[in-house]
Amino acid sequence: MLRVLATDGMDKDAVRELISMGAEVVQQFYEPEALMEQVRHFDVLVVRSATKVRAPVIDAAVDAKRLKMIIRAGVGMDNIDVEYARERRIEVNNTPKASSASVAELTIGHMFSIARCIGIANHTMREGKWEKKAYKGTELAGKTLGLIGMGRIAGEVATRAHSLGMRVVYTNRSGHKKEYEPCRRHELYALLGMSDYVSLHTPGPKGAPPILDAAAIAQMKRGAVLINTSRGNMVDVDAVLDALDSGALRGYGVDVYAQEPCADERLMRNDKVSMTPHVGGSTIEAQWRIGQEIVAHIARLAHG
Repeated sequence: MLRVLATDGMDKDAVRELISMGAEVVQQFYEPEALMEQVRHFDVLVVRSATKVRAPVIDAAVDAKRLKMIIRAGVGMDNIDVEYARERRIEVNNTPKASSASVAELTIGHMFSIARCIGIANHTMREGKWEKKAYKGTELAGKTLGLIGMGRIAGEVATRAHSLGMRVVYTNRSGHKKEYEPCRRHELYALLGMSDYVSLHTPGPKGAPPILDAAAIAQMKRGAVLINTSRGNMVDVDAVLDALDSGALRGYGVDVYAQEPCADERLMRNDKVSMTPHVGGSTIEAQWRIGQEIVAHIARLAHG
């Protein structure tokens, strides 16, 4: 019997489908030391962002000669030593298509939150305040959105931004992409200087320096808004907060953090910051799609 360990949970429909295929599914989180022991007894390990699959866990699995596949239920695989696992003959997959729409909608949500002061107004009203004159917002229509990275999620953001009447520009490492016309490609600093909103959609390798460091943030259009639903280590948060305090930036919408859970008091107490706890892919629809991609990977393994 194929045994599947899902350490961070799994969509219930996917669990039912796997059981109907004859697999056993165990849903249980383990700390690294315990995971080193448990992983020896499974054919497939499915994780989200909470579980870290580092070399010692991989070595334990290889020693037991059972684990054949690791699946990241999501896009980013920063929490898995991917190349090391593949070198040791363990297949590693993710579910890159499943959560694109959900992350894109959250990105737009943070833009609306800052443009119309939704987050802070919600907070102050719950304190019994009626600060109507303090929350004069702006419209997204007619503004320029700059996308750093132009993959699936950024493409979904661009589609939604166009429907709101925004102009969309982008920068990426691979050059112009015909499939995303009429979006225009620019170099990073040019994009930063022309964009009213800048949104990050690019992977951040472990240990890589921020794409948006203090020098890059200084190039942003005055009064611009920065959104990060990509990787926490891609932004120099201290530089962003300095820019918010000086008025150089109007707002920062963020779903991802260099350290999670976030414990940055300066970030959490800033009224110009719209925050969510890494929930980009946390929708009912995305979790169902992720589950279906997981089932497809495991079915291929079972029949392969």
